[in-house]
Amino acid sequence: MSPSDLLEMLEGAIPRGPGVWLELGAGDGAFTRALVELLGPSGKVYAVDRDRRALAALERWGSGQATRVIPMVADFSDSLELPVIEEPALDGLLCANALHFVRDAELVLARRAFRLRPGGRVVLVEYDRRRKDPWVPYPVPIARLPALAAAAGLTTFVVTDARPSTYGGRLYVAVALRPHAA
Repeated sequence: MSPSDLLEMLEGAIPRGPGVWLELGAGDGAFTRALVELLGPSGKVYAVDRDRRALAALERWGSGQATRVIPMVADFSDSLELPVIEEPALDGLLCANALHFVRDAELVLARRAFRLRPGGRVVLVEYDRRRKDPWVPYPVPIARLPALAAAAGLTTFVVTDARPSTYGGRLYVAVALRPHAA
C-alpha cells in the first residue's frame, strides 16, 4: 500500500491534531509516517518494536520530522517500561499489523490500554477473513473485537475502514475509546 493509502485508512480513526501516542510493532514505520502526518508538528510518537534495524531506519526518517518520534527497542508483548510517560497520559495507542503476532492479544491490549487518558483511543489495523499462517500466526478477525474491548476496559470497537488485502482477506481499521470515569 502507498503512504497515501495508509494515511487514508487511519484518517477515520485518528483525528488530526497534536497528541502523545504509543505505537506497538512499529517496524520501519509505514503506519508511523501516517500517524505523524495526522498528529502534526506538536505530536509525539513512542514507536516500539523488537527489531533494532527497522527502528534505526525509522529513527533516521523521524529525525527530520517536526513530530517527535521516539524509537524504543522492546517486545511489546512483554512488560514494557515507559518511564518518561506519566500515567495515564497517552492520547492513543496504535497497533497496526501487530496484535496478530501475539498469542494472547486480550492480555497485551489490556496491559497497554490502562496508560490511555479517559477518552484516549486504541486503533487496530488487522486482517479479517484471513487464515492463520507464518505471517499472521494469531489472526484478529472483526468478530473478536468485542472480547478485546471487554478485556481492555474499552468502549466497543467501531470499524472505520476495510479494504481487500493483497495478502488475503480484508485489512480493517477499528477504533475504541477508554471510557471516562463514571
